[in-house]
Order: sequence, then structure tokens, then C-alpha cells
Amino acid sequence: MASTYPDANKSVKEEDVSFRDRLATVDDAGKRKWIFAQKPKGKFYRARTICSWFFFLLFIGLPFVYVNGRPLFLFNFPSARFILFGKIFWPQDFFILGLGMVAFIIFIILFTAAFGRLFCGWVCPQTIFMEMFFRKIEYWIEGSAAEQKLLAGEGWTVKKIRKKGTKHIVFFLLSFIIANIFLAYIIGVKELYKIITEPVSEHIVGLFSLMLFSGIFYAVYAYFREQACTVVCPYGRLQSVLLDKNSMIVAYDYKRGEPRGKYSKVAKVDLGDCLDCFQCVKVCPTGIDIRNGTQMECVGCTACIDVCDTMMEKTSRPTGLIRYASENGIETGEKLHYSTRMKLYTLLLGILVMILATMLMTRKDVDATLMRTPGMLYQERGKDTLTNLYDVKVVNKTYKDVPLTFRLEEMNGRVEIVGGNHILVHKDGQGAGSFFIALPKNDVKKRTTVIRVGMYNGDEKIDELETKFLGFVDE
Repeated sequence: MASTYPDANKSVKEEDVSFRDRLATVDDAGKRKWIFAQKPKGKFYRARTICSWFFFLLFIGLPFVYVNGRPLFLFNFPSARFILFGKIFWPQDFFILGLGMVAFIIFIILFTAAFGRLFCGWVCPQTIFMEMFFRKIEYWIEGSAAEQKLLAGEGWTVKKIRKKGTKHIVFFLLSFIIANIFLAYIIGVKELYKIITEPVSEHIVGLFSLMLFSGIFYAVYAYFREQACTVVCPYGRLQSVLLDKNSMIVAYDYKRGEPRGKYSKVAKVDLGDCLDCFQCVKVCPTGIDIRNGTQMECVGCTACIDVCDTMMEKTSRPTGLIRYASENGIETGEKLHYSTRMKLYTLLLGILVMILATMLMTRKDVDATLMRTPGMLYQERGKDTLTNLYDVKVVNKTYKDVPLTFRLEEMNGRVEIVGGNHILVHKDGQGAGSFFIALPKNDVKKRTTVIRVGMYNGDEKIDELETKFLGFVDE
């Protein structure tokens, strides 16, 4: 049977190695070229492996961390309820969340300007799960990159069916587990436990969400793979405007490496240190040749650094032919430095962080919105009193239930809560209620009077709300 993967049996050396104007994973006919990345070895790969285990522990453990009865992180988009570091945020905190997002984007720009795609290679969830988890499982089940190529090129034998079937079953089961953890960040561990333990009929939407996320993760790591970085992720495409010649990148030292030549025990003075062995291409998870310069597909994973250093050591040459450096560092030997552009980004980021910190410190724990009941005019009560009906909506961001009462500030009159003597707002929840404000006729001098209403928890004044009282003026 023909190979499922285009170019599965084609050697890397047969590829066009000239500078290209298309994705490395697409052939001349526009079809996808499947990447069989060789497993890297070296100090950077070991360091990334250790880093990935810290990431996995955080990813699995954070949903179970609670602070004062709240999860440390929760991103409940359906309920528009977000918890960051134990602090709850509602839609009323949109400006804080929006400013926080802007500050985060500025941080990404600054970080990229200084360190290139260090984030992508070391802590991006897509890279970590693909290269440090699913790819390793693939090596374990199907063998090395060379064995995977042979397996892809042969017909559907019993061995191929067994290996492919095992891999895809394991991939889906792991994707299902990841989907459960991912969903815990959205609805919380307690709600997820209900979906798992209670009858399916009571959680149809939850089960559908689990299967949907499982299918997405399975498709990404079993089929879409590196294209999530090269086609979908906007960060890689923004790289060309975020990087400059002073940014730290994974770079090939062309001054030292060119002209390329095959290794020979007899030294050739007219050749550079590059052995033209294509090992850097074979280990690249996105299929690029780093010797062509900085490319959009490069995620900075350092696999090419490790394998190049290994080849240099084997041939008794200095390591670092491919290394972390800037374009200016390669061209002129200039060291990495803090450029004017980075200083301006840092200043802007600092200003945004100070504004954000001020907004967070001045944020109210109990926030209320007060307005006159729509469609209602004033009412006369007896001969000497006018009343208006008001609706109040309250968000409680504290760890305890709050019974609220309301009082007029610096005015005669009274507040009459409909249905009781207070409005109870549960912890981490929202509440609503209605009340009448009654004013003496003699105090209503205008058709519209601005009044202030104090919101109290017992004797503690929480906030002061301003609204308008509609009345009439005797002619």
C-alpha cells in the first residue's frame, strides 16, 4: 500500500536546500510533508525535559489549589467569572482585565524583543506537550524517526496496525485526561467531579464539552502537530515585527560555518566548520534548515544546538556553531545588550503595571449598580411623602455572605427594602433587590433631585451610590 505520508521515503539530502519562499512542511505540489523529527540529545534537551516536568506538575496540580475556599485560577467563560490568584473578577471588572491583557501583550513584545521565541521553545504548552510528551510516547511505541519512516512507507501489515492502533489509542486516552484537567480550569474541580460521578443525563453539556476538548487535543497532537505553531499561532507570524537584530535567537554562525564541506581527517583550510551533515534539519520538529537564517517556523526549541554541538565534539571542533545569539552578535561579535527599543517597552510596561496595581488596590470588594426601576414614575404616599422605586444589583467578591442595608446620606427620608430589612448577597456571588426611597414633599425642590445612598454591612459603610429622585414641583 502507498505511504500515508508524502515524501515518507525521501531523504533530507534530496530536498531543495536553497532559500525558500514556502513552509518547510509543504512540498512543490502544495501537499503536506510529514515531519519525522529525530530525537535530540544534549544539555538543552535535558534542561527542557526538567522544565517540562515542572510544567506538567503545575498544569495538573493548580486546579486543586484553593485559597480561602476559592480555586487559585478559574476561567469560567460561560458564567463570565474569573479567579486569578484567589481574587474573583466579574464583568464589572472588565477594565481591570482589559488593562491586564494589554500589559500582558506589552510584556510579550518586550520579552520577544529581548529573548526571541524563548517562551515557545521552553514553556509553551503546545511545544511541551508535543515534544516532551506525545513525541516521546511516539518514539516509545513506533521507534526512532528512521523506524517511523519505514513504518509509514510500508503496507498495512499486522505490525503496522498494532503500532499505529496502540499509538492512537494511547494518544486519545491522554487527550481525554488533558481535556479533564483543562475543563477543571473552566468550571472548577468540584463541578468536574460532579460530571464524573453523577448520572450522565444530568451533565450532557459537560460530557459533550469533555469529548469536544478530547477530540481537539487528539487531532492537534496526532495529526495537526507542528502546524499549530506554523499555521494557527499568531505569535510566530508576528515574530518578524517583534524581533530586531539585537534579539536573542537560535542562530547559525555563518561566518564560522561557511563554506560548508564534508568532514575529512585531512584539514581543509578553505572550508568552514559546518559539516553539511543535515543533522540540524533532521532533529527540527518543524522541518526547517536553521542555516537559512531566522524563519517563522523556528520555535527556538534548541534541538539543532544540541545535535550540532554533538557533531562538533565528535570532530574535535569548538561547539557553538549553532547557538543562542543575536544577528548583530553573529555579524559583528556584538554582545547582547539592553537596546533603546527595549527600554521604551519597559517604560510603557512599567506605567501600565502601576495603573493596574492602583486599580487592583482600589477595587471594591462589594460592587453595586443602582438605578430607578424602568417605566416607573414617582408615587405619592399620603399628603406629605413622595416615593421612587429602585433596583440594585450587587456583586460580592469577598469570602463570606454579606447582608446589605441602605441609608440616605445627608437627607431626610428613608429606604424601604422590598421583602425584608436587608438584601443578602452570597459569597463569590451576585444579588439583586428592590427598595423604595421615600422623601418628604417639602425636600423635593426640583423635578430631578440628586441623592446619595449609603450601602452598609451592619454599621460598616461599604460604598456610597449616587442616583436621581424624580418628583414634582408645586407651581
